[in-house]
Amino acid sequence: MTKKFRFGVALSTLKSRSQWREAVRRAEGFGYDVLHLPDHLATPAPFPALALAAEMTNMRVSPFVLNAGFYRPALLARDVAALDLLTDGRFELGLGAGYVKEEFEAAELVFPSAGERVDHLAHTTGYLREHVPNVPIMVAGSGDRVLTIAATQADIVALSGSRPNSTADDPLAELVDFVRERAGARFGDLELNLTITALPHDGSGVPKILRTTGFGQSLTDEQILKSPTTLTGTPRDMGDTLRHYAEKYRITYISVPQLHAEAFSKVIALLR
Repeated sequence: MTKKFRFGVALSTLKSRSQWREAVRRAEGFGYDVLHLPDHLATPAPFPALALAAEMTNMRVSPFVLNAGFYRPALLARDVAALDLLTDGRFELGLGAGYVKEEFEAAELVFPSAGERVDHLAHTTGYLREHVPNVPIMVAGSGDRVLTIAATQADIVALSGSRPNSTADDPLAELVDFVRERAGARFGDLELNLTITALPHDGSGVPKILRTTGFGQSLTDEQILKSPTTLTGTPRDMGDTLRHYAEKYRITYISVPQLHAEAFSKVIALLR
């Protein structure tokens, strides 16, 4: 393993300035390295919320991930450059193709085809790579074209846990092998990220499953429990699983949603 572990947590509620400040401070106190913020119409606007967060923490900050379809590259590059400046270089840009039709409609935007959304993601990533080259870029997705963009243009690849409709005995290995093949010589420089969606909150070792309605989550509980994005057992068991992921798959950047922030902090303490 050549890279150290990094840990990110995605906060998703902003009810007041004081509540947001407290949530950010708690996240840093739990040991997280990166503060994430999703980009959905029901969540806080990423850029102002992350700018405020950066004022009160030493953590890095990152939208996880921006819906590229909501933005035009030149205007996005301006915002990215401003956040990079205002955070003293602690800003990381997460990008995805966007997938929620209802959100495009609510924003009064045409919902492009899947291919058109990926084309726009590729164009946006390339533009930002050229115009804000010092800002690390993460690309998230599971389809072959998005993973190819991530492997060839991004600094960080956010993995979903398996490729779509995979029947592989080891879906995570299949996913990483695909990225490795597409990345070629630059694979060793990539950072691989995985979001843990289910993990135990008590001594039972039974995972608590996150359900986010409205965002296309269609997996059954059984499928979620079998996924590489689920951790089970004690904090030490979970830490051992993540060490295995780091050694076998080179996955060293682990993220969790806000629901799991406190429970997962026990694992962070064991992996430091």
